[in-house]
Amino acid sequence: MGDKPVNEHAAPQQKLIEIMDVSFADDALLTKALTHRSFVNEVDGYVPDNERLEFLGDAVIGFITAEMLFNLYPDEPEGWLTQLRSALVRTESLAILAEDCQLGDFLRMGRGEVNSGGRSRATNLCRGFEAIMGALYIDQGIEEVKKFVLPRLHSLLKFILDNKLHLDARSMLQERSQADMRVTPVYRVVDTDGPEHEKEFVVEALVAGVVVGRGSGASKRGAAQAAARDALSQIEGNGWSVEVETASILAQAEIDVEPDRDIIEDAAETDNAD
Repeated sequence: MGDKPVNEHAAPQQKLIEIMDVSFADDALLTKALTHRSFVNEVDGYVPDNERLEFLGDAVIGFITAEMLFNLYPDEPEGWLTQLRSALVRTESLAILAEDCQLGDFLRMGRGEVNSGGRSRATNLCRGFEAIMGALYIDQGIEEVKKFVLPRLHSLLKFILDNKLHLDARSMLQERSQADMRVTPVYRVVDTDGPEHEKEFVVEALVAGVVVGRGSGASKRGAAQAAARDALSQIEGNGWSVEVETASILAQAEIDVEPDRDIIEDAAETDNAD
């Protein structure tokens, strides 16, 4: 009988397996799940990346999340369950679960991606986590994935509910701003990070031309939601600033407050909502 091929990545992967407290009968699946496309571009020969496993893992996590919420909340309507599911499986949420596993330390990436901060980029962490769940599903089946992910989803659910992260922060900020200041908030992109296919956006929320919040996300819309949440948190803690109150009075007196050219217009927003 021939010897089993040696996996050169087994040693570092073993540490990740210990952190995650999972097992793989086929450790090559885990190697594939950890392989970012940038790594493939910098090695000779064919090396499969983790994108197919990410696709599968996304579907598996989505199903487990939906089933969990369906059983936890038997009397809640579909719309509310959908809101919670979206909050649980969005990029930033799954990146939190990946960070808890120190996943960024174990991703196989190209030098350029590593040097640009790829190990801590939310999109990479989320996709790596989804790929590992896809690999675990193939290797061990749905029950093993549930055993690993459900306790983490329960903790994440509590965090989301406690911080109202499932609510539409942009709508909440608009209602608050219009009621208090009689001005509608706007949002503008102030920075981007990462390669074209995996950009992360930094967005500011403005009321009467004054910055009231700042957030980041894997899409412009997600970053705008984060900026709105930041604004709501600051308003709850400190109230409206004198600067915002003054600017709002001037705006109501029909003095133009010109928006920046890169303000996000809802009508022009084309990227997917979280």
